[in-house]
Amino acid sequence: MSAPCKNVAESRAFQSFVLAMILVAAVLVGLETYPSVVSRHRPLLRLLNDVVLWIFVAEAVVKILQHGRRPWKYFTDPWNLFDFGIVVVCFLPVNASYAAVLRLARIMRALRLMTALPQLQLIVGALVRSIPAMGYVGILLFLNFYVYGVMGVYLFRENDPVHFGNLQTAMLSLFRVVTLEDWTDVMYLQMYGSDVYNAPYPNTTDLPVTPRAMPLVGAVYFVSFVMYGTMIMLNLFIGVILQSMDETRAQAERDHLDEAHEAGTEIPVADEILEVQRELRAVLDKLESLKLRTENPGG
Repeated sequence: MSAPCKNVAESRAFQSFVLAMILVAAVLVGLETYPSVVSRHRPLLRLLNDVVLWIFVAEAVVKILQHGRRPWKYFTDPWNLFDFGIVVVCFLPVNASYAAVLRLARIMRALRLMTALPQLQLIVGALVRSIPAMGYVGILLFLNFYVYGVMGVYLFRENDPVHFGNLQTAMLSLFRVVTLEDWTDVMYLQMYGSDVYNAPYPNTTDLPVTPRAMPLVGAVYFVSFVMYGTMIMLNLFIGVILQSMDETRAQAERDHLDEAHEAGTEIPVADEILEVQRELRAVLDKLESLKLRTENPGG
């Protein structure tokens, strides 16, 4: 039983059929957002939803049976757990008060595109792997917001209390600036003074307004913040994600080779060459680090 199920689960026709059903499920979820369509075609939509759900059940059964006497191996894959969880939630007995749970489960079925397309799995895996490093980049970005926010309050509070009246408002204004959403308006208010630019100044706070033009300070402050906060930080995030994608791709290739070794299937020569190259690169990196330690024993 396991061999036929494995052949079915790994066949291109089966995978394409499942992908088509995921797209159908996504379309059905979108159609259910239109009350007129639901009221007119409710029985048909319900029937199609049930058909798609039972197809997903059959897919899970086939993937479980392909492991033969070790069906628990199906649940060792996080993507399989994601798919199985969506199917289980759709079968939960819910009443009208919990109908939103069922709708949410139907929405989640559209996310199964990530499990059906290996390329999307690679991207999602890279994003998950990059979370720790992105957290440190986020801390650095928060410090940048905090420092510039404090500076902005001290420099521009009297001229522009709407954007720099207190620290939290200043940091929110800087978030607007870093997204490049009309950030030049905030800069020109400080450069030319609130009595000249955007006059009359719409003061919506209880703080007094003392117009003050700071052309040099305003330009340096905002241009430096945009250059550092937008350009440098964005490149840092991109660099972290790209590095994580390389690591995830290498891990996926290693897992594929391990599965091939366990199954006893023939491995393409190109894949074996790549694996040998990675191992040699790892050995050379270790030798280089040992060499540096030997040359600098006190470092």
